Amino acid sequence: MTGRMVGVDVGGTFTDVFVLNEADGTASVAKVPTTRPDQSGGFLEGISQLGSDFSKLSVVVHGTTAGTNALLERKGAVTGVICTQGLRDVLEMRRRDRPRTWGLRGDFEPVVDRRNRLEVPERTLADGTIRTPVDLEAVRVAAKTLHDQGCKAVAILFANAYANPANEQAAVAAVREIWANPHVSASSEILPEIREFERFSTTALNAYLQPEVSGYLDRLERALNSRGFDGEFMIVQSNGGVMAVETACRLPVRTALSGPAAGVIAAGYIASSAGFENVITGDMGGTSFDVSLIAGGHSMLSPQTSIDFGMVVRTPMIEITTIGAGGGSIAWVDKGGLLNIGPESAGSDPGPVAYGLGNTRPTVTDANVVLGRIDPDNPIGGKLKRLDVDAAREAIDRHVGSPLDLGTVQAAEAILRVANSRMAGAIRLVSIERGFDPKHFAFMPFGGGGALHAGAMLKDVGIARALVPRYPGVTSAMGCVIADMRQDFVQTINSLVATLDESALGDFMQAHVDQGLALLEAARATFEARDLSFELDMAYIGQTHTVSVPMNVLTESSNVIPPTRADIEKAFDAAYKATFGRLLENGVRRIINLRSSVTGMRPKFDLRSLAPETTDPAVPRATRQVHFEESWLETEIFDRLALPVGTVIKGPAILEQPDTTVLVEPDLQARVDAFGNTIIEPLGDQS
Repeated sequence: MTGRMVGVDVGGTFTDVFVLNEADGTASVAKVPTTRPDQSGGFLEGISQLGSDFSKLSVVVHGTTAGTNALLERKGAVTGVICTQGLRDVLEMRRRDRPRTWGLRGDFEPVVDRRNRLEVPERTLADGTIRTPVDLEAVRVAAKTLHDQGCKAVAILFANAYANPANEQAAVAAVREIWANPHVSASSEILPEIREFERFSTTALNAYLQPEVSGYLDRLERALNSRGFDGEFMIVQSNGGVMAVETACRLPVRTALSGPAAGVIAAGYIASSAGFENVITGDMGGTSFDVSLIAGGHSMLSPQTSIDFGMVVRTPMIEITTIGAGGGSIAWVDKGGLLNIGPESAGSDPGPVAYGLGNTRPTVTDANVVLGRIDPDNPIGGKLKRLDVDAAREAIDRHVGSPLDLGTVQAAEAILRVANSRMAGAIRLVSIERGFDPKHFAFMPFGGGGALHAGAMLKDVGIARALVPRYPGVTSAMGCVIADMRQDFVQTINSLVATLDESALGDFMQAHVDQGLALLEAARATFEARDLSFELDMAYIGQTHTVSVPMNVLTESSNVIPPTRADIEKAFDAAYKATFGRLLENGVRRIINLRSSVTGMRPKFDLRSLAPETTDPAVPRATRQVHFEESWLETEIFDRLALPVGTVIKGPAILEQPDTTVLVEPDLQARVDAFGNTIIEPLGDQS
């Protein structure tokens, strides 16, 4: 391997860059403010800040929030829909759910206006039979109407297209004859899976994002090329894998949780290398706190998620729970006198009050500054030379202290207690409420602010220890470099096992393998190995919810040998019993969907290369007063990146580095492992 691999994660407040020199395994990191509205500015500035020659970059991998932001802010393209007669309002009716479960009413506007949802004659039955061929002239008229109404993208949504895509394919061809750009999405290509609303929603959102995401990536790619870059440019998917930029432009809906997913991938690799198979991750940036669970070395994948109410995306995603408890989350007192944190955030501009850029309402970061936990003379990110402590104190006094009759310090403590309580609740949600005991997990805080709250999470949740990675502030950017290339496919089978056409199932599996391998080859990426995996969504007939059944499918030179009915029955019985503890006597087994993934395993680097080389004993570079609970304590300050392997530091202590601050509370200790990670645990615990 030669050259440099670059991972870039764009967050709401900062853009993080991780550069790995493949020749010697050394790494460098940068953290720069995110630029808005065009995020490419911060992207390029971060790489340039590290002095990287773009012509010597071999790989650039990007974790992007362009798609997520477009959905949350409703800033996608004006989109049109051409659908089967009678299905115009599926996107609006959804599952008849409500924004507030116990509310009597609620409003929802789909991303596609009703006037831009047009119907055409066609009908495909659930068994794939075409009762009514699509009226192509009606399709052309609808496409022209949508174009004239200002639509920049169009989605083709036909009933039962997963069973037979012929009508949709014909309609797509007719639309492309007159459509002015390539932004045409068909449900049979985006999600060939049963369940009408989920298929329609995912496809419509894909079309809605195409102009925005493809435009952003195109600008970014041209900017990279203009600076001499001629390597591989890839994008992180929500499933934790990466894809070629061409695929991301065609399937932007798969980038919906791109950046947070990269962080989970990095966390899993770091934890596994350090000997921890069970990890709860906590990514605390400027806007949010993102929590995910890794059990037995495997991150949890969900088949679908809701980006916001009513905007359902059905594509494999790493399960991530997000709450508005980032460093920039605003603290406020409601009319009932209760202290709240978020969800509104000051972001990067204007940022916390201490930034001095115009915000006057206190944030979580301001509370940490006032309590001495963040050094005002060395703020992370490189944007500011000094933080305004007095302004932070005044804002906390005015907006929290006075309404609650608290002193400034007590108000700052209250802000952190509420923020910590919310974060602890999110951790319990992904662990205890899903049957996992936090005592058997390590907590991995990352992002710019996560390590400031590690001790609180150990106390509040009962986790045994925390594992702080070497560069926590740029962990998601590191994940971009680590992630494998992965392509996921789904196809509805809808067959009883007893009557399954084994050969037809094998044909679907082979088609997925061929498509996946073709995409890997087209990416020009380097792979150490290729992995194929298959699973079936199955249930007993009459059941709505399915069980994921992993299938051990044999291949010969990438040619699939399909499983037999007996193999499938045996695998289903094992999966069902593991989930529910018993089988249903005389139950009739049914296959709903086939899910396949094709993964190109990208080269990994040895994390030991990140460990400090020094053997000099740890010496504090300064001390300062830091507030813990009800008292100020003289606290030693260490340069974290200079701490040698094996160092043990007893709290209270603060470990500082350019991308984050690590807080070690009085009854805890920190020790440096062989990879440069810092393990925070109760005093005297060396297990």
